[in-house]
Amino acid sequence: MSAPALTWLYAPGDRPHVVAKALAAGADVVVVDLEDAVAPDRKVYAREATAELLTEPQPVPVHVRVNGLDTDWAAADLAALAALPGLSGLRLPKVDSPEQILSVAAATDGPPLYALLESALGVERAYPIAAAHPALRGIALGEADLAVDLGVRGNAGLDWSRSRVVVAARAAGLAPPSQTVHPDTRDLEGLAASCAHGRALGFLGRAAIHPRQLPIIERAYLPTERELEEAETILKAATAQPGAQALPDGRFIDAAVVALARRTLSLARRPTLA
Repeated sequence: MSAPALTWLYAPGDRPHVVAKALAAGADVVVVDLEDAVAPDRKVYAREATAELLTEPQPVPVHVRVNGLDTDWAAADLAALAALPGLSGLRLPKVDSPEQILSVAAATDGPPLYALLESALGVERAYPIAAAHPALRGIALGEADLAVDLGVRGNAGLDWSRSRVVVAARAAGLAPPSQTVHPDTRDLEGLAASCAHGRALGFLGRAAIHPRQLPIIERAYLPTERELEEAETILKAATAQPGAQALPDGRFIDAAVVALARRTLSLARRPTLA
């Protein structure tokens, strides 16, 4: 089993030199953005530059965030990029129905799909979207657009939507969703605190828009020394005496607790940023 991605670094598709730097930054996944980061008069160039990049495999997985599915740009993006050997996934913005996933899956026939839920309707339909097609490998929130749609001004106002997406992903058998970007690239303390909150809600990993954010995200989502010690204690006890039991310190462990301990140790074994 491959290690789960913890860092997803966005780079604008119309700036190939920035994409090249992103590929060398140490992120688990680089997301070439053809949507929000690219002005309308640069869309064609961004698509062509990305297609040229993806004519061969890259050193790290490369996903592409295509333009909104209700635009002509999106159809052209999918036609130009979906079959290229360097593409590892397509991130679909502003998804609000399972039918959109089915349509893209039929049109592309191959690459893993990731749905971004950025509206109240998308969040309300999170589970049907997450379960729409085997090609869909993950869902995540687009919190900036969602906050506008909901009229939410405080960060806590999005927690219900966050939990809804976490539950929907797991109910559909998908990996836990990653958090959305933290837009202030210099606010590393705020990023760390936000990651800790996201981790408590059930997220795993986070999108970034600057390489300096990557180590903060990784540290926030990797197990702590205490968590590793607890996981090792649990597995040692489970190996010595299978089945539900109480540890000497009074903690009760069963199969679910053992499974969590195994996931914790597996996550700790992934390569880390230097």
